[in-house]
Amino acid sequence: MTMIILALITWLIAGSLYSFFRHQSYKRSHFSVEVFYTLIVLYVAVTIGFAMLYFVLSFNGIILMEGDSLSNVGPLESLAHALYFSGVTLMTVGYGDIVPIGLGRVLALLEALIGYILPAAFFLKVWQSSMEDKQQKKITDKMKGIR
Repeated sequence: MTMIILALITWLIAGSLYSFFRHQSYKRSHFSVEVFYTLIVLYVAVTIGFAMLYFVLSFNGIILMEGDSLSNVGPLESLAHALYFSGVTLMTVGYGDIVPIGLGRVLALLEALIGYILPAAFFLKVWQSSMEDKQQKKITDKMKGIR
């Protein structure tokens, strides 16, 4: 059952990232509310997705260590730690108050990498849209000149 949940969560994270990178460029404006909203939704989806990975994996053993001690906490507190750790890992380097152990380290590295790549991908997507608009305008202007 755990493997099914992990596969589903991984599929949802991958789907969110894929839809961001493969979505059509937004027309009219290089920066719009839609683009910003998409980025915010993507960050929330990745944060919650990785938090769910940490949370589900915590049932198979302790994956996040708070302070210097390994302690078993209740499910609600484990979920809160997973959400906090996921958000901090995605948006910063981390504070060091909660440390991943075991498989959690690999997941944290992957999440941090995604967190660093997303702003650059967002910028490139807006820039690409700008270049496509300029190219389309040149083609349209040439077509008008021929008529």
